[in-house]
Amino acid sequence: MARSQQADRELTEVLNQLWILDTNRLRPGTDYIISLQGKAGYVAQGSNYARDRARAPLFTYVNEDKLKSIETYLHFVNLLDNYETATGVQEEVTSEELKENRLFIDAMMETAVMKFAHGYLSNKGQSPSDCDQFKRQLYDIWFRLYHRDRSGGKDSCGFEHVFVGETKFGREILGLHNWVQFYLQEKHDHLDYKGYKARANKNTPDEDDHVLNLQFSWKGLVKPVGGVFIGVSPEFEFALFTIIFLMSTERRTSVEVKVDEYLLELIVYRNGQCIGTSYPKLLSSNQWD
Repeated sequence: MARSQQADRELTEVLNQLWILDTNRLRPGTDYIISLQGKAGYVAQGSNYARDRARAPLFTYVNEDKLKSIETYLHFVNLLDNYETATGVQEEVTSEELKENRLFIDAMMETAVMKFAHGYLSNKGQSPSDCDQFKRQLYDIWFRLYHRDRSGGKDSCGFEHVFVGETKFGREILGLHNWVQFYLQEKHDHLDYKGYKARANKNTPDEDDHVLNLQFSWKGLVKPVGGVFIGVSPEFEFALFTIIFLMSTERRTSVEVKVDEYLLELIVYRNGQCIGTSYPKLLSSNQWD
């Protein structure tokens, strides 16, 4: 069923409300500095060679003290080393990791962003009004393990795919749509930023844009293009994509919205009752200035 314009308009309003409420979003030029450098080139299908149009890292500076001082970021970073990134390798979730997942969800539920999302979803009949039941729903959507590669045990979950990143058969990068993970992997020399991607006739992105399309290599593989929010809090992304996921029953949901100054396509794939992947695609920015 095609989504109505009215539904998209309502979603735009809801997402802009989340944007306003995201007080844990970091400020470009102050809390972090990025260097976009060159425009990334074409990468052939199946190839892992990309010309490097960016000699320096994407992130010139991130205020890590600020990250560590905000509960949701602190707990979020603790989750990033909990996964075996190769698909087909069964995930083993320890009791310590389960506890870390719960602490992260608890911290998110203290934020205005997630409280607003909960209220909206509960009013729409998509989520239980009880806070503990809603936390369980979030857990199932994002952390419940499922098969991405049918050959082995349960090897993936929405959180791992979107926020940590995965590799498939040692041939391609899946997911990795989160700026904090991007920054940390880059800092430890595991990831190499190759340049930004922009549509041919659209304006060039700039250093204070909160959404970018990027090209990078990671674990010896190349991601030709990946959409990433920059500087936003983990709870903002969780709230945003959970709402889109629950407000649709399609296997692939694509919503075009204007959030702040950005015209975005927000894409969510479902894997049963869980998130398969979710990411933003920047269509254009600053054009309403």
